[in-house]
Amino acid sequence: MAVIERTLVLIKPDGVERGLVGRIVTMFEQRQIRLVGMKLLNAPREQVETHYAEHRGKGFFEDVVNFLTSGPIVAMALEAPNVIGIVRQMSGATNPKDAAPGTIRGDYSLTIESNVVHTAADSDAAVRELAIWFSPSELL
Repeated sequence: MAVIERTLVLIKPDGVERGLVGRIVTMFEQRQIRLVGMKLLNAPREQVETHYAEHRGKGFFEDVVNFLTSGPIVAMALEAPNVIGIVRQMSGATNPKDAAPGTIRGDYSLTIESNVVHTAADSDAAVRELAIWFSPSELL
């Protein structure tokens, strides 16, 4: 039997502004991925900086933080067997020019700067990132 995992997905300001939240949630639900936490928020800069802490000092750090704090985002906690890899596959390559059609980034984004979603890279990142965006009482 497969191990149940949890992961984090952030729908970035471009995805929220363009009205893609429902479509993205539907894609995950149709794949039998369970939504165990979800919230719409204006992300505080400190929280975003904590989220991307491993990238501090890199040339793109400020741009990423500024973009994620530029408008509302949706934070989702998802649960299913092998969910981390499945969600990353469904999201497509980080750079949309490399993302396959049928993936979130392949269908809904054109640039790496505005690529609609963030997904946790692996199980360690998923645990760390879920703790940044959700308290235990906010998860089913």
